[in-house]
Amino acid sequence: DGIGSQMDRVMTEEQWLQKWETGNTGFHKEQGHPLLRKYLDVLLNGRSGLRIFFPLCGKAVEMKWLADMGHDVVGVEVSEKALKEFFAEHGLPYCKEPVPEISGAKKFQCTSGNISLYCCSIYDLSSSVVGKFDGVWDRGALVAVNPCDRQRYVSLMITLMEKNSSYLLVTVSYDPSKHKGPPFYVPESEIKSLFG
Repeated sequence: DGIGSQMDRVMTEEQWLQKWETGNTGFHKEQGHPLLRKYLDVLLNGRSGLRIFFPLCGKAVEMKWLADMGHDVVGVEVSEKALKEFFAEHGLPYCKEPVPEISGAKKFQCTSGNISLYCCSIYDLSSSVVGKFDGVWDRGALVAVNPCDRQRYVSLMITLMEKNSSYLLVTVSYDPSKHKGPPFYVPESEIKSLFG
């Protein structure tokens, strides 16, 4: 069946980097994602000054939007080009420094302080490096990770969440026999079994 045909599909880090290098980033939303605006109250739950995590953040404009509301935003992304474009497009000054705990990783820190973006594989992160989060905006991450890595991804995400954390997840619904992904099709039953 369609889902079965996607289960062994693998996108390499190089393929994702290539998408950024060639500007093949149809997944990037210039105006931000309407579902975040719609469900922002669910994510924030009346709280202010949250730490919010953007897995596989790309150059998501919502990072600036939430930072401007006074939240601390942390993202992770393999493409350095995407992160540099984020700061350039918003006119934000930043500094770049190595991450001692992760070989080869870089941290891009907005000089105004409340946006920190890690350039590395998400699987290199841990709560000892980035701390824990009050909210997660997973707009294109779970649907982008290789299906064989979903359990590993979700297990990591759970370790990064505070007790009363809100996790806002966007998935895509389509006939998986007609599109090979990414974004991959993740049925609701699988979401329930992954996150419990």
